[in-house]
Amino acid sequence: MAHLLVVESWVGSMSRLLPRAIREGGHAFTFLTRDLHHYLRSAPEGTAHPLLAARNVLTAETNDIDALLPEVERLHGALGFDGVLTSCDYYLPTVARIAARLGLPGPTPEAVENACRKDTTRRVLGDAGVPGPRFAVCADRAAAEEAARELGFPLVVKPVDLCAGMYVRRVDDERELAEACRAIADFPLNARGQLRAPVLLLETLLDGPEVSVETVSFGGTTHVVGVTDKSLGGAPAFIETGHMFPAPLAPADVEAAQDTAVLAIKALGLDAVVAHTEIRLTAAGPRVVEVNPRPAGNRITELVRHVTGLDLAAACVDVALGQAPDLRRRDTGLRSAAVGFLVPDVAGTLEAIEGSAEVHAAQGVLEVQLAEPGRVVKAAGSNNEYLGHVMAGDAEGLGARARVEALLSGLRPRVSVR
Repeated sequence: MAHLLVVESWVGSMSRLLPRAIREGGHAFTFLTRDLHHYLRSAPEGTAHPLLAARNVLTAETNDIDALLPEVERLHGALGFDGVLTSCDYYLPTVARIAARLGLPGPTPEAVENACRKDTTRRVLGDAGVPGPRFAVCADRAAAEEAARELGFPLVVKPVDLCAGMYVRRVDDERELAEACRAIADFPLNARGQLRAPVLLLETLLDGPEVSVETVSFGGTTHVVGVTDKSLGGAPAFIETGHMFPAPLAPADVEAAQDTAVLAIKALGLDAVVAHTEIRLTAAGPRVVEVNPRPAGNRITELVRHVTGLDLAAACVDVALGQAPDLRRRDTGLRSAAVGFLVPDVAGTLEAIEGSAEVHAAQGVLEVQLAEPGRVVKAAGSNNEYLGHVMAGDAEGLGARARVEALLSGLRPRVSVR
């Protein structure tokens, strides 16, 4: 039995999938957090979060890497860790530093840090000739306004170190650019209390559909698991409204997306990692949006599992332990699986989601998760404000997305507007 150290986590699906994968692999884990109540609050009333079923639940200041490294070294001497991992983007560089300090398997800290910083990713990929948008890294709003005049509108403005599409906006003129820059500047700390970099990233707007390539890198080789499609909404934000695996693409587009993702991962020097690389299939060819050195969120890993039988959470555990992951495909009886998200467009208090009983009872449904009445609702500006999701599969072909969209159309959130 191996013993893993889990450092912080998101409180969504991967925070439940990873503990399950550790347990099903016959292993144990210690959970390390700076704020235990963050996870206590996230569990439904009367239940415990799976992370808190760890062999040990310990607290430490995980936001202070200089103090954390010697503390984890002391814990390693007492408890003996065989691997270290996290599901939270904001702690991926921390985990890489811990692994290097303890001599445990994992990607190099430099590779992870470069992948987690959108500006550095752009520079590394650009130097390696991996195709992406034209871009400018700007120290402040004044620099962004000057760069915009050179790049030309429309543009996409991004913070360099946030997740889930937070504050990523399309801007079509100087007024919208100023508003986007101001909103980013007014958010100096991320959701985990870490001080953000004040840098802004400007990119030329990419055309074409967006997909993601799911990969597992181990022993110097990147294995492509498949390509997932993505639907976006909420303009001028870029909110993920749904996914389907596999993406309904021509074989040439699948190959081009996969090849581009592998090139990006190689350029960044990532290995011993499950990755989720987002790509736009533009008229000029594939262009990298970003490379995430962790398994895909938004239930994509479960779409993959339902179609292929391949468990990316288990692969994440395996590579963290330095073990070759099991990437064998199995017949699951499904040819495609899709998920769709219920995205609110008003703010207020959720009174009910009408039509939920019919969706729960519908044939072919794999998952239904909906917010409870009383939930405070925000008009969605990122992937953090969903009111739930519906997942369904298709045993015959690529009809899962249409099935999910039909089910979502029957859900009617009733919100008491503030």
